Amino acid sequence: MRENKTNAMRILESWGVSYQSHQYAAKGPVDGVTVAQHLGVPPERVYKTLVTKDNKNQCYVFVIPCAHELDLKKAAHAVQAKSLSMLAVKELLGHTGYVRGGCSPIGMKKLYATVIDQSAASLETFLVSAGKIGRQVEINPAALAEKLPAAFADVCHR
Repeated sequence: MRENKTNAMRILESWGVSYQSHQYAAKGPVDGVTVAQHLGVPPERVYKTLVTKDNKNQCYVFVIPCAHELDLKKAAHAVQAKSLSMLAVKELLGHTGYVRGGCSPIGMKKLYATVIDQSAASLETFLVSAGKIGRQVEINPAALAEKLPAAFADVCHR
């Protein structure tokens, strides 16, 4: 049976970035630790995509380990913003084209400044959403950072 590719997968292929597709059964959004359990991988390798905005409604994307929380002060410093707040869930689809639980840093409606937590820089591969609930792509973080483009920075509470 042929796999139905997501837009994120097609973009990775157009970039020439190799990836491995992973699927899990989910009836709706689940947290990243649950995704890791479904896939049988350590939670340290599953990253979630969070979208923030500044006081001028400029959006910024952060890709962080699923078991961690985004430190908004560190995140603001990383993108040179005065302050940031989380984008409301009801605004997510309009800004990114993705729903909660299926938000991928790949293929958003617009190109937003993106930061990947520095913990990913030492990983050979990590998993991020493929743009649909129940789908993940395993890719090299450095390759993703180069193509998006994205920077690496310490943006999590530790």
